[in-house]
Amino acid sequence: MKNSSSIYDILGIGFGPANIALSIALEELAPHFSIRFIERQQSACWQPGMMLPGSDIQNHPLRDLVTPRNPRSHYSFTNFLYETDRLYQHLNLPLHYPLRLEYAQYISWAANFFNDQVDYDCEATEIFPVLDGQNEYIDHYCVNTVKGDIYRARSIVLAPGRTPFIPEPFNQLKDARVVHLNHYLPSLDQARKYSNSLSVAVIGGSQSAVEILLHASTQNDIKRLVGVTRNFGFRQKDTSPFSDEVYFPEFVDTFYEATPENKARLRRELVHTNYSSADIDVLNQLYIKQYENKLSHQNSMQILTCNEIVDCRSISNGILLKSRSFINSNEFEECFDLVVLATGFLDLGVGERQELCPKLLLPIKKLLTNQGDILSIGRDYRVQYLTKGDFTPIYLNGLCESTHGMGDAGSFSLLALRSKTIVDSLNQYLSRTR
Repeated sequence: MKNSSSIYDILGIGFGPANIALSIALEELAPHFSIRFIERQQSACWQPGMMLPGSDIQNHPLRDLVTPRNPRSHYSFTNFLYETDRLYQHLNLPLHYPLRLEYAQYISWAANFFNDQVDYDCEATEIFPVLDGQNEYIDHYCVNTVKGDIYRARSIVLAPGRTPFIPEPFNQLKDARVVHLNHYLPSLDQARKYSNSLSVAVIGGSQSAVEILLHASTQNDIKRLVGVTRNFGFRQKDTSPFSDEVYFPEFVDTFYEATPENKARLRRELVHTNYSSADIDVLNQLYIKQYENKLSHQNSMQILTCNEIVDCRSISNGILLKSRSFINSNEFEECFDLVVLATGFLDLGVGERQELCPKLLLPIKKLLTNQGDILSIGRDYRVQYLTKGDFTPIYLNGLCESTHGMGDAGSFSLLALRSKTIVDSLNQYLSRTR
C-alpha cells in the first residue's frame, strides 16, 4: 500500500491516448513538473476488446499523439514506423487509414517510454480536496485507489475514457452475457467456453455495430447472428471535407463560444460525422454479406431495421430479447448466448445519453460551478470552481464534447493540440504555487 507524503505537481488519472499525449507534451514543453499517472488496466493497451482483424482507425495517421503540435517529435506515428522498420511497407499499403492493430501498437510503443511515470493496475476510487491551514483554499488533492493507495497532487488531469451508454431496458439487467462493445472479444471468448454453436445479437447503428456484425459473420461457431437498429438502415458517415472541418482546432473556439441553442443545432447537423453511422467500405461489405446469405438460402444472419428493444430478460439458456417495429408493430423474440451493445458513450449533460459529471468528481461536485446542473468547463479544459480551487486545477482530458465540440468525442484529431492547451494552463496555474 502506497501512502507517500510527497505531493506531485500533476496526477493523471487514466493512461490511454489522451494522457499519453499529455505525458509527451509535458516532457517536451514542461519537463520541470513532477508527474505521476495511474491506470486501471495492466498495460497501455488501446481498445483490446475491439481489435478486429482488418479494422482501421477512421482517422488520418498524422493526427496522432503529437504531430499536429510538434511534427519533429520522436513520438510521432511516422517515427514509430521508422523505428520499427515498417515505414516503406506501411506507405505501400492500399489503405486509406492505418489498421487499428498497427495504431494500437503505436500507442503502446509511445506509452512504454513513460513506464517510470505510470502505475498500472491502479484504479482511482475517490478524489477529495485538502485545504490549507486557514481553510481559505485547496492546498492539494488526495486520490484513493481500489488497493488502498493514496496519491497526493496539486493538480489532476482526469482522462478515464467516457462512460459506456447502456440504454433501457438493458440498464436494468445485470448479466455477463450482455456487454458493451468495449468487451466484445473477451466476452465472445467467454461464451465459447459454454457452447460451440453460438447465437449473437448486436444492438445499434454505429460503425462499431457494423464492424462487430462483419467479424461475427466470419466466426464458424456463430450459427445465428442478428443486428437490431432503430434506423431505417445503417447510415453512411458524413465524410465531406467541409463537415470534417469540425475537427479543426479553430472549430473548438467556434463551438465553445456558441450559445447553448446554437451548440445543440450544430450537434444535430454534425452528428453523422461520428455517430450512428459507418464508413462506406464496411457498409458495402455488410450489405454484400447479407445478400450472400440470402443467395445461399441461409438463415444465419438477419438485420432488423426500424426496431426498438422493448424487453430483455435473463433466462437459463441465454438472454431473451424482444423488439418491436415502430412501422407496423411486428414483434421479434429470440434467445441469444451473447448480446453486444454498440450503443456509444455518455457525454456530459442532463439528457438521456449524458451524465452530470465524471463519477470521480461527484464527491466534490458541490465545490464546482454548474450551469443548469452541468459542470462549467473553461476553454483550457479546466473545471471551474465556485471557490477555493483557483490554484489547484482539475482538467477533463477527452470528456468535453458538450462544451468543446466533436473533436472531444473520442477522436485522435485534436489530442496533440488539446495536450498543449492543458500544459499551457498548468504552467499558468501551478507557477503561482511553486
